[in-house]
Amino acid sequence: MLNMKTKYPLATSTWDQDEIEAMLDVIASGNYTMGKYVQKYEEKFAAYFGSRYAIMSNSGSSANLLMIAALFFKKNNPIKRGDEVIVPAVSWSTTYMPLQQYGLKVKFVDIDCKTLNFDLEQLESAISDKTKIIIAVNLLGNPNDFEIIKKIIKLKDIILLEDNCESMGAQYRGKMTGSIGLMGTFSTFFSHHLSTMEGGMTLTNNEELYHIMLSLRSHGWTRHLPVRNKVTGIKSNDEFEESYKFVLPGYNLRPLELTGAIGLKQLNKLQSFIAFRRSNAAIFTELFNNNSYFFMQKELGVSSWFGFSLIINPESGLERTLVLEKLKKVGIETRPIVAGNFAKNCAVNYFNYEIHNSLKNADIVDKFGFFVGNHHFDLSEQIHMLYKVLHGLC
Repeated sequence: MLNMKTKYPLATSTWDQDEIEAMLDVIASGNYTMGKYVQKYEEKFAAYFGSRYAIMSNSGSSANLLMIAALFFKKNNPIKRGDEVIVPAVSWSTTYMPLQQYGLKVKFVDIDCKTLNFDLEQLESAISDKTKIIIAVNLLGNPNDFEIIKKIIKLKDIILLEDNCESMGAQYRGKMTGSIGLMGTFSTFFSHHLSTMEGGMTLTNNEELYHIMLSLRSHGWTRHLPVRNKVTGIKSNDEFEESYKFVLPGYNLRPLELTGAIGLKQLNKLQSFIAFRRSNAAIFTELFNNNSYFFMQKELGVSSWFGFSLIINPESGLERTLVLEKLKKVGIETRPIVAGNFAKNCAVNYFNYEIHNSLKNADIVDKFGFFVGNHHFDLSEQIHMLYKVLHGLC
């Protein structure tokens, strides 16, 4: 329940009677572990985003873990511990955690203060003969410039992955983000574009990687693999034998049937949800465009506007603490821009990592940035209130 003093919250529920009835259907069935609803949701999700395969997991974090893990078990040129992966310095923690857990060499690259995605010149200069993976994080709904990224890695043996957990429904040149790289991940946490409360999805067009993830998601066993598959070849006809046959070092990342049923209802509403977010963004950009005190995120492609980020102009003399205190006082919730400069966190002491050149823009975001929420309904009143408060500070 919202604090009554909160007038502009970060996140609100997208559920209504449809989701309640979907959960009641699952309860009536008596089957709570993943089953027909999860499978149907995966199929519809893959079709919606223009991909061959979708695999649901219990969180976007797990989706990232599956994406990275799968690369270690493909038959040809598997990724190995110590291989280099390039990441933007601003993202959520679980973009990075699987990289450490699988022993990869992480290279942090600076971001562009305008788009909040890769600084493309820094990205190009960071690539070495050791680079095996680039993870493009589409931050806060904003696509990366994939045309330039693909030109940079053309003729190079580099895998392009997408962390699209904050950018469901964004488009780049007519293609849905999350379906552009070899694999792409999504989150359906409470505050995201659609919500199964907890949940994630990984997309790919690669059948082998899909089969590997099916096994890794469920203990590394063969039970959920098709009879003919890219992991074991052909499964035995003996159901008893295959029920507990383990072939990969897997996890239990399975979603509940409840989340699959909710996802089906939510997916039907996604287009409407995003239309409202873009309508809200039109108001926000009109008010804050060319503001000399606060810099807003520059849209690239067609953003799905996860939230509205603002960076205080370092030369403005405004202190972020004062700004945030004022917003809190009037009931506007704020958060840092994702995790800010992630390389400043103590967790990286456990990583094999390096920083390419400097992370000056990530530091600016870290020190001067914040964001407010966007929602699936009209926020014109709240956005104008935000502008009035910040304009008063200026």
